[in-house]
Amino acid sequence: MIDLHYWPTPNGHKVTMFLEETAIPYRIVPVNIGKGEQFKPDYLAISPNNRMPAIVDHHPMDGGTPISVFESGAILLYLADKSEQFIPADIRGRTQVTEWLFWQVAGLGPMAGQNHHFARYAPEKIPYAIDRYVKETNRLYGVLNKHLADREFVAGAYSIADMAAYPWIVPHEAQGQNLAEFPNLKRWFDTVKARPATIRAYELAPTFSNGAPMTDAAKKILFGQTAKSIDPT
Repeated sequence: MIDLHYWPTPNGHKVTMFLEETAIPYRIVPVNIGKGEQFKPDYLAISPNNRMPAIVDHHPMDGGTPISVFESGAILLYLADKSEQFIPADIRGRTQVTEWLFWQVAGLGPMAGQNHHFARYAPEKIPYAIDRYVKETNRLYGVLNKHLADREFVAGAYSIADMAAYPWIVPHEAQGQNLAEFPNLKRWFDTVKARPATIRAYELAPTFSNGAPMTDAAKKILFGQTAKSIDPT
Protein backbone atom coordinates (compact mmCIF):
# COMPACT_ATOMS: atom_id res chain seq x y z
CA MET A 1 0.00 0.00 0.00
CA ILE A 2 1.18 3.48 -0.93
CA ASP A 3 0.08 6.51 1.09
CA LEU A 4 -0.02 9.44 -1.32
CA HIS A 5 0.08 12.83 0.37
CA TYR A 6 -1.70 14.84 -2.29
CA TRP A 7 -3.41 18.00 -3.42
CA PRO A 8 -4.67 18.51 -6.99
CA THR A 9 -1.78 20.52 -8.42
CA PRO A 10 0.30 19.64 -11.49
CA ASN A 11 2.85 17.84 -9.34
CA GLY A 12 0.11 15.97 -7.51
CA HIS A 13 -1.47 14.89 -10.78
CA LYS A 14 1.80 13.34 -11.94
CA VAL A 15 1.64 10.74 -9.21
CA THR A 16 -2.07 9.93 -9.49
CA MET A 17 -1.55 9.47 -13.24
CA PHE A 18 1.15 6.89 -12.53
CA LEU A 19 -0.77 5.08 -9.83
CA GLU A 20 -3.90 4.92 -11.97
CA GLU A 21 -1.83 3.37 -14.78
CA THR A 22 -0.60 0.56 -12.52
CA ALA A 23 -2.05 -1.96 -10.12
CA ILE A 24 -0.23 -0.53 -7.09
CA PRO A 25 -2.77 -0.08 -4.27
CA TYR A 26 -2.81 3.43 -2.83
CA ARG A 27 -4.78 5.72 -0.61
CA ILE A 28 -4.81 9.50 -0.72
CA VAL A 29 -3.92 11.53 2.35
CA PRO A 30 -5.06 15.09 1.56
CA VAL A 31 -2.60 17.94 2.19
CA ASN A 32 -4.53 21.19 1.87
CA ILE A 33 -1.72 23.53 0.87
CA GLY A 34 -4.00 26.57 1.03
CA LYS A 35 -4.49 25.92 4.74
CA GLY A 36 -0.81 25.31 5.44
CA GLU A 37 -1.07 21.59 6.16
CA GLN A 38 2.28 21.10 4.43
CA PHE A 39 3.95 22.74 7.45
CA LYS A 40 2.66 20.27 10.03
CA PRO A 41 5.49 18.44 11.82
CA ASP A 42 4.27 14.98 10.81
CA TYR A 43 4.25 16.02 7.15
CA LEU A 44 7.66 17.68 7.36
CA ALA A 45 9.00 14.38 8.67
CA ILE A 46 8.38 12.83 5.24
CA SER A 47 8.63 15.96 3.07
CA PRO A 48 11.23 18.29 4.61
CA ASN A 49 10.90 20.78 1.74
CA ASN A 50 7.27 21.35 2.84
CA ARG A 51 6.04 20.68 -0.66
CA MET A 52 3.49 18.25 -1.99
CA PRO A 53 3.33 15.43 -3.09
CA ALA A 54 5.07 12.83 -0.99
CA ILE A 55 4.54 9.11 -0.59
CA VAL A 56 5.05 6.47 2.05
CA ASP A 57 5.54 2.94 0.73
CA HIS A 58 4.50 0.48 3.43
CA HIS A 59 5.79 -2.51 1.44
CA PRO A 60 9.10 -1.41 -0.10
CA MET A 61 11.06 -3.60 -2.48
CA ASP A 62 13.66 -4.55 0.14
CA GLY A 63 11.00 -5.85 2.52
CA GLY A 64 12.11 -3.49 5.27
CA THR A 65 10.42 -0.68 7.14
CA PRO A 66 8.28 1.86 5.25
CA ILE A 67 10.10 4.24 2.89
CA SER A 68 9.03 7.86 2.39
CA VAL A 69 9.82 9.75 -0.80
CA PHE A 70 9.39 13.46 -1.50
CA GLU A 71 9.76 15.45 -4.76
CA SER A 72 7.52 14.40 -7.64
CA GLY A 73 10.35 13.37 -9.97
CA ALA A 74 11.91 11.16 -7.31
CA ILE A 75 8.49 9.65 -6.60
CA LEU A 76 7.95 8.78 -10.27
CA LEU A 77 11.39 7.16 -10.49
CA TYR A 78 10.79 5.20 -7.30
CA LEU A 79 7.39 3.94 -8.42
CA ALA A 80 8.65 3.09 -11.90
CA ASP A 81 11.42 0.98 -10.40
CA LYS A 82 9.06 -0.61 -7.89
CA SER A 83 6.51 -1.59 -10.52
CA GLU A 84 9.02 -2.18 -13.34
CA GLN A 85 6.72 -0.12 -15.53
CA PHE A 86 6.98 3.11 -17.53
CA ILE A 87 10.76 3.22 -17.56
CA PRO A 88 12.94 1.09 -19.86
CA ALA A 89 15.26 -1.53 -18.40
CA ASP A 90 18.02 -0.85 -20.93
CA ILE A 91 20.52 1.92 -20.18
CA ARG A 92 19.84 3.94 -23.33
CA GLY A 93 16.09 3.98 -22.90
CA ARG A 94 16.33 4.70 -19.18
CA THR A 95 18.73 7.57 -19.83
CA GLN A 96 16.37 9.18 -22.30
CA VAL A 97 13.43 8.94 -19.92
CA THR A 98 15.44 10.44 -17.05
CA GLU A 99 16.74 13.24 -19.29
CA TRP A 100 13.22 14.38 -20.07
CA LEU A 101 12.01 13.82 -16.53
CA PHE A 102 14.76 16.13 -15.30
CA TRP A 103 13.94 18.57 -18.12
CA GLN A 104 10.47 18.86 -16.68
CA VAL A 105 11.37 19.13 -13.01
CA ALA A 106 14.20 21.61 -13.62
CA GLY A 107 12.74 23.57 -16.52
CA LEU A 108 9.12 23.27 -17.59
CA GLY A 109 7.72 23.04 -14.05
CA PRO A 110 9.62 25.94 -12.46
CA MET A 111 9.24 28.24 -15.47
CA ALA A 112 5.53 27.53 -15.89
CA GLY A 113 5.15 27.93 -12.12
CA GLN A 114 6.67 31.41 -12.22
CA ASN A 115 4.44 32.14 -15.22
CA HIS A 116 1.40 31.23 -13.12
CA HIS A 117 2.61 33.27 -10.17
CA PHE A 118 3.32 36.57 -11.89
CA ALA A 119 0.37 36.40 -14.30
CA ARG A 120 -2.28 35.14 -11.86
CA TYR A 121 -1.28 35.48 -8.22
CA ALA A 122 1.21 38.32 -7.72
CA PRO A 123 -0.38 41.33 -5.97
CA GLU A 124 1.39 43.62 -8.42
CA LYS A 125 1.41 43.03 -12.16
CA ILE A 126 5.04 43.35 -13.24
CA PRO A 127 5.14 43.42 -17.06
CA TYR A 128 8.81 42.39 -17.27
CA ALA A 129 8.27 39.32 -15.06
CA ILE A 130 5.12 38.27 -16.91
CA ASP A 131 6.79 38.68 -20.29
CA ARG A 132 9.91 36.85 -19.14
CA TYR A 133 8.11 33.72 -17.99
CA VAL A 134 5.49 33.64 -20.75
CA LYS A 135 8.32 33.71 -23.29
CA GLU A 136 10.36 31.08 -21.49
CA THR A 137 7.30 28.83 -21.24
CA ASN A 138 6.81 29.35 -24.96
CA ARG A 139 10.43 28.36 -25.62
CA LEU A 140 10.02 25.17 -23.63
CA TYR A 141 6.81 24.30 -25.48
CA GLY A 142 8.83 24.74 -28.66
CA VAL A 143 11.54 22.39 -27.41
CA LEU A 144 9.00 19.68 -26.68
CA ASN A 145 7.09 20.30 -29.91
CA LYS A 146 10.26 19.85 -31.97
CA HIS A 147 11.25 16.74 -30.04
CA LEU A 148 7.84 15.17 -30.66
CA ALA A 149 8.01 15.66 -34.43
CA ASP A 150 9.12 12.07 -35.05
CA ARG A 151 7.81 10.17 -32.03
CA GLU A 152 4.49 9.45 -30.37
CA PHE A 153 5.66 9.97 -26.80
CA VAL A 154 8.48 11.89 -25.16
CA ALA A 155 10.94 8.99 -24.84
CA GLY A 156 9.68 6.26 -27.12
CA ALA A 157 6.98 4.27 -25.32
CA TYR A 158 4.68 6.02 -22.85
CA SER A 159 6.68 6.66 -19.68
CA ILE A 160 7.11 8.73 -16.55
CA ALA A 161 8.56 11.46 -18.76
CA ASP A 162 5.11 11.94 -20.31
CA MET A 163 3.37 11.80 -16.93
CA ALA A 164 5.72 14.47 -15.59
CA ALA A 165 5.21 16.91 -18.46
CA TYR A 166 1.51 16.56 -19.18
CA PRO A 167 0.08 18.21 -16.03
CA TRP A 168 2.21 21.31 -16.68
CA ILE A 169 0.74 21.63 -20.18
CA VAL A 170 -2.87 21.31 -18.99
CA PRO A 171 -3.08 25.01 -17.95
CA HIS A 172 -1.64 26.18 -21.29
CA GLU A 173 -4.24 28.92 -21.76
CA ALA A 174 -3.45 30.41 -18.34
CA GLN A 175 0.23 30.31 -19.33
CA GLY A 176 -0.47 32.46 -22.40
CA GLN A 177 0.16 29.57 -24.82
CA ASN A 178 -1.84 28.41 -27.84
CA LEU A 179 -1.45 24.69 -28.50
CA ALA A 180 -2.47 25.21 -32.12
CA GLU A 181 0.95 26.79 -32.62
CA PHE A 182 2.58 23.51 -31.51
CA PRO A 183 0.96 20.76 -33.60
CA ASN A 184 3.21 17.91 -32.43
CA LEU A 185 2.76 18.91 -28.82
CA LYS A 186 -1.01 19.18 -29.29
CA ARG A 187 -1.21 15.71 -30.84
CA TRP A 188 0.77 14.28 -27.91
CA PHE A 189 -1.31 16.25 -25.38
CA ASP A 190 -4.59 14.96 -26.80
CA THR A 191 -3.27 11.39 -26.79
CA VAL A 192 -2.23 11.53 -23.12
CA LYS A 193 -5.44 13.32 -22.14
CA ALA A 194 -7.53 10.51 -23.63
CA ARG A 195 -5.81 7.73 -21.68
CA PRO A 196 -8.27 6.17 -19.19
CA ALA A 197 -5.76 6.49 -16.35
CA THR A 198 -5.33 10.21 -17.04
CA ILE A 199 -9.09 10.68 -17.01
CA ARG A 200 -9.38 8.83 -13.70
CA ALA A 201 -6.54 10.80 -12.15
CA TYR A 202 -8.11 14.14 -13.03
CA GLU A 203 -11.54 13.00 -11.86
CA LEU A 204 -10.07 12.82 -8.35
CA ALA A 205 -9.39 16.56 -8.20
CA PRO A 206 -12.92 17.86 -7.38
CA THR A 207 -13.04 15.54 -4.38
CA PHE A 208 -10.38 17.69 -2.73
CA SER A 209 -10.64 21.15 -4.29
CA ASN A 210 -13.55 22.91 -5.95
CA GLY A 211 -11.29 25.04 -8.12
CA ALA A 212 -12.42 28.28 -6.50
CA PRO A 213 -10.10 31.31 -6.81
CA MET A 214 -7.26 31.36 -4.31
CA THR A 215 -8.02 33.44 -1.24
CA ASP A 216 -5.70 36.13 0.10
CA ALA A 217 -5.11 33.98 3.18
CA ALA A 218 -4.04 31.04 1.01
CA LYS A 219 -1.73 33.28 -1.02
CA LYS A 220 -0.07 34.44 2.18
CA ILE A 221 0.53 30.84 3.20
CA LEU A 222 1.81 29.74 -0.19
CA PHE A 223 3.87 32.76 -1.16
CA GLY A 224 5.04 34.19 2.15
CA GLN A 225 7.26 31.36 3.32
CA THR A 226 10.62 31.84 5.02
CA ALA A 227 12.97 29.55 6.91
CA LYS A 228 10.83 30.03 10.02
CA SER A 229 7.90 28.43 8.18
CA ILE A 230 9.56 25.04 8.66
CA ASP A 231 11.61 25.77 11.79
CA PRO A 232 9.90 28.35 14.02
CA THR A 233 12.33 27.80 16.94
